[in-house]
Amino acid sequence: MPDLPPLPSTFAATRAALHRVAELIVAPARVAATGNEIALEATGGGFGTPPFPGGGRVRVEGDALAVEDAGGGERRAQLTTLPEAATLAGLPADGLDDAPLGVDRAAADALAAFYALADDVLRTLRAEAPEGADPSAIHLWPEHFDIAFDQGSEAAGQRAGYGASPGDEQHPEPYLYVGPWTAPPAAPEWNAVGFTGAELGYAALLEATDPRATALAFFRERRGILGSSGLV
Repeated sequence: MPDLPPLPSTFAATRAALHRVAELIVAPARVAATGNEIALEATGGGFGTPPFPGGGRVRVEGDALAVEDAGGGERRAQLTTLPEAATLAGLPADGLDDAPLGVDRAAADALAAFYALADDVLRTLRAEAPEGADPSAIHLWPEHFDIAFDQGSEAAGQRAGYGASPGDEQHPEPYLYVGPWTAPPAAPEWNAVGFTGAELGYAALLEATDPRATALAFFRERRGILGSSGLV
């Protein structure tokens, strides 16, 4: 798992460009292969589809799009425009904006490192789920570009989403979050901006001696608060 680097000044623009690639290229490639599935996952060096039913997959690695075929071959090219990416992925390019994507490799690598950390931490957290917590699968959702899963008893007001966002309109940098389905009583632990829940920003992870341990402690503490009366 790569170390978390300081974010370059190009991060926000690259994040926005790769978000468009996720929504308009990578997720449609999965739909084309499965009929209706859009969920993605963290992959080596970035993000992509899970393996297709017949083999192959489409993924972003750094500033390149890689298209794996069922026979184990691969074709790849640097991400330049959406139409060129669509053509490489075997998708229609009509109607796609042909403006340069402007993906910066250092920023793309920073995003990949954040996703790798988040995926590792969330898998550990999910594996700890007690009986009855009914954890969902971990997905990287192309609409919001976050990686997350849900767990906890909804009937007891303890179900929540546990995830990692690369940033949004109210968060210029990536952050971890816990989003309870039922709003908890106001408390300092529920410090999120723009939604009801808790967040831990990228700066705190960078400052930590052990970012992974810090991330796990954040999630476990909020899960413990929600589950203090039973299931988590």
